[in-house]
Amino acid sequence: MAKVVCVLYDDPVDGYPPKYARDDIPKIDRYPDGQTAPTPSAIDFKPGELLGSVSGELGLRKFLEEAGHELVVTADKDGANSEFEKQLVDADVVISQPFWPAYMTKERFDKAKNLKLVVTAGIGSDHTDLQAAMDKNVTVAEVTFCNSISVAEHVVMMILSLVRNYIPSYQWVIKGGWNIADCVERSYDLEGMNVGTVASGRIGLAVLRRLAPFDVNLHYYDKHRLPKEVEQELNLTYHPNVESMVKVCDVVTINCPLHPETEHLFNDEMIGKMKRGSYLINTARGKIADRDAVVRALESGQLAGYAGDVWFPQPAPRDHPWRTMPHHGMTPHISGTSLSAQTRYAAGTREILEDFFAGKPIRDEYLIVEGGKLAGTGAHSYTAGDATKGSEEAAKYQKAS
Repeated sequence: MAKVVCVLYDDPVDGYPPKYARDDIPKIDRYPDGQTAPTPSAIDFKPGELLGSVSGELGLRKFLEEAGHELVVTADKDGANSEFEKQLVDADVVISQPFWPAYMTKERFDKAKNLKLVVTAGIGSDHTDLQAAMDKNVTVAEVTFCNSISVAEHVVMMILSLVRNYIPSYQWVIKGGWNIADCVERSYDLEGMNVGTVASGRIGLAVLRRLAPFDVNLHYYDKHRLPKEVEQELNLTYHPNVESMVKVCDVVTINCPLHPETEHLFNDEMIGKMKRGSYLINTARGKIADRDAVVRALESGQLAGYAGDVWFPQPAPRDHPWRTMPHHGMTPHISGTSLSAQTRYAAGTREILEDFFAGKPIRDEYLIVEGGKLAGTGAHSYTAGDATKGSEEAAKYQKAS
């Protein structure tokens, strides 16, 4: 029998929903690159249900308990006295989501003597100290591509919301006003603007494809240049570095992983190289943008707007300056946890667990660490020896809070 500890976000304030806005969701069998969507032997939930909160349990309880395993689900994840910390001691498997991450620090790996598998129900394992996982021979996996399109759609929404000044205009309606001049004094057309993405992987490329019909000029930077036919199809301009790209772009969207090279990439210096009055979108990871540099740029007018749904730490404290800075379009980390995405990453989590318990190979595209080294997607996205600083700093924050 295995003990599975699952860290999920809290239920809605009004309680777990008895019904939903829609009766069904589209069925996605394959992703744009041809990869198949998750293929577990079965699921014990209806697609479109709220699975990412505590009561949703990622639809895993029936499956795990019928197989003789123990499932513990909690939202209490931070600090030495948290429920997660208590349950971690004899856990065999830990599952959490990027939106409500269980920060797996080296200290926590040391405590979890039985730990064999860490799963991200979603995409992004930077809340896990990968070097510690390698040292402890713990497998790390995530459900690659499950919510990439979800995030790409969120990026496009945020770009349009900032450029068209949507949020302040909506607020005038709520206030009972009809203040057209106030609404449009910061509203522009996206058409004809230069839009660039930092990284053109699954999410970045999906953003470029979705923006092409808006008749914008598309730019990108990535360590791995896209095929020539893709550049021609989307009329893309490739840049050899980020600095070259941000100088000419009206909108920059960040879609790269967090690692030492990208941590605080958008600091005062980088933002200072951007066009005055440009917009910055970050749905990648909060620490890629320097927190206070973003605030300063919005206050000075160097940035016309900043939007994103990633913070550090997560959840963000009530006094986080991004909550109150001017001209922002921030959301909690929700871009990849739509009900549609939850269906895929819950199914993918079950697929990973089925293979793990059966002693079968986990899909290569799901693997981050295996056998004491980076594997699968992890070998492409991360660097051996780089402990995840986010986990370590989060631990310090948790002790102080």
